[in-house]
Amino acid sequence: MKKKEIENIFTTWLEDEGKDFSGVFSVSGNEGVIYQQACGYRNKAEKLPNATDTAFGIASGTKLFTGLAVCKLIDDKKLSLEDKLWDILPFDLGQIDKRVTIFHLLTHTSGVGDYIDEEDSDSEEQLQGLYDKYPVQLWKRLKYYLQMITPLPPKFEPGERFGYSNSGFVLLGLVVEAVSGQSYQQYVQDTIIAPSNLTHTGYYRMDSLPANVALGYMLDEETQYWHTNIFSLPILGGSDGGIFTCAEDLDKLWRAIFSSKILSKDMTLLFLKSHVIMDEEDDQSGSYGLGVYTIGIADNNKIYYIVGGDCGVDFFSVYFTATGTVASALGNTNVNTFPLLNSLY
Repeated sequence: MKKKEIENIFTTWLEDEGKDFSGVFSVSGNEGVIYQQACGYRNKAEKLPNATDTAFGIASGTKLFTGLAVCKLIDDKKLSLEDKLWDILPFDLGQIDKRVTIFHLLTHTSGVGDYIDEEDSDSEEQLQGLYDKYPVQLWKRLKYYLQMITPLPPKFEPGERFGYSNSGFVLLGLVVEAVSGQSYQQYVQDTIIAPSNLTHTGYYRMDSLPANVALGYMLDEETQYWHTNIFSLPILGGSDGGIFTCAEDLDKLWRAIFSSKILSKDMTLLFLKSHVIMDEEDDQSGSYGLGVYTIGIADNNKIYYIVGGDCGVDFFSVYFTATGTVASALGNTNVNTFPLLNSLY
């Protein structure tokens, strides 16, 4: 895509649907940045503007990091896709089906009861109920989540279908900890963030964000005041969501993945392979690998992407194999960027 074409796509979306967008939109190719635009404020009270190198929370975009971490352990022969969850974790896993494997968890086909069930229309209300019962300042360690997950009955039989699962990726984080002997966050730092030279990426505490990191904002419809998301997200991100990163680091990460700098060549192919169709009744629904969404059939023309959305967070990042182009939108409000993603295809 040419710079002018990308600029037209972005400005058209901005005028039609994204008038209140606050964040960064960036498109880069093999030779560097093609187009970038920063909008809004990273700190509204201090009127500190977002910059193109500002870091943002990316919510479920974090699952890409988790998938890579688990596949790195498989690459190192410390784990396999066929290993059963009950054989790995040193906890009573309650109602979780004993047949659930690492493959089921990575592909969202485990059927594990979800502590935030995004297949339900009232998932936001469910989440607020959890925060009322389990205050966000206590969400520091992944094992804390178990009390919300293990009592839940399975949603379906393991392998029956695709069913997006936050619980599944929390459990994968616990697998990383059990196998590596490190905290999940430290393992990701040591095996993905540092080797890929991601200099503005990390699991930052919500109450001690470093410099040039955007606060997430939500608009109170009643008062029309903006307030931050510090009481609406776990104080420390986990394996299902919560990492912070910037546009440049996302470009580095995609290129590290596709050049097999994180995983071996064989493991990279397995990681990117389409393992499950998301909607069997919709041929255009796309598929899922071991931590990343895929659209397209031909290997040289596939589109890989990750998305995330939460209180004060809206995000996507996409890699076009045909051109080696990376496009990312990182937002610190709840303006929906998905139509912008669709317009890039």
